[in-house]
Amino acid sequence: MSQLGQPTRPAPRAEQNGSEPQFTFQPASKTGRKARLSIQGMSGSGKTWTGLGICHGLSEGRKFAVIDTEKGAASLYAGIGGIQFDSLAMDRYDPRDLARALDAAAQAGYPTVFVDSLSHFWKGADGTLDQVEKAKSKYGGNKFAGWKDGTPMQNDMVAAILAYPGHVVASMRSYTEWVLDGGKPQRVGMRPEQRKGIEYEFDVAVAMDIDNTLEVLKSRCPGLNRKVMPRPQGARDIAAPLLAWLSADPEQPTDTTAGPPPDEPIGPDQQ
Repeated sequence: MSQLGQPTRPAPRAEQNGSEPQFTFQPASKTGRKARLSIQGMSGSGKTWTGLGICHGLSEGRKFAVIDTEKGAASLYAGIGGIQFDSLAMDRYDPRDLARALDAAAQAGYPTVFVDSLSHFWKGADGTLDQVEKAKSKYGGNKFAGWKDGTPMQNDMVAAILAYPGHVVASMRSYTEWVLDGGKPQRVGMRPEQRKGIEYEFDVAVAMDIDNTLEVLKSRCPGLNRKVMPRPQGARDIAAPLLAWLSADPEQPTDTTAGPPPDEPIGPDQQ
């Protein structure tokens, strides 16, 4: 055992330039932190409408950006309840292109970006799975070896989402299965159509079912932990607690009942 204040293991190895790395701890703070939220669900569960409402609330009424892979679905809601956004339609889903699109949104200064949906960059045309399939020819047809190319692309895409200087909301389609509920077949959503574990990259991960009920699966925001919300209003029910949590002084209790966000209507069946 070393004496108090002395290292218990060898000092870090000197860097190549001859100087030793400096390790300095700072007070923990959420200052400057932005929201990262994912929404998973089946078609018709309300992902797009709810995601737009959340982005509207996070942007505090300002115009935000939508990276649209759903053939213009988000644009059908433009202007409803004062929601304003600019859309970038994409029909090829190379994960490197998502990183470029996020960079363009950052350069334009959008406070929030909605990726609708992230699933396409996994299994759509030129998505990560496609990239692995193409790369295997370089390795004698070995698909497993193709992940040498696919994994860095996927990881760089996730890094771009996390590095965006504003808020990011991403929807993901769910794999679906039919189960018996009281003797009746019911369609239920399973894990998201993306690389396994992708939801853990986000601060908040929610799932929506076919009845437009939202369940919080994971939350670093205490005000949202384990919440279940029938037909949620994204700005009021999700964005407001998130903004309150992000802006709270670490020395003060978090107020999860922040003032009212921008108005948002219920919307046409929350499709």
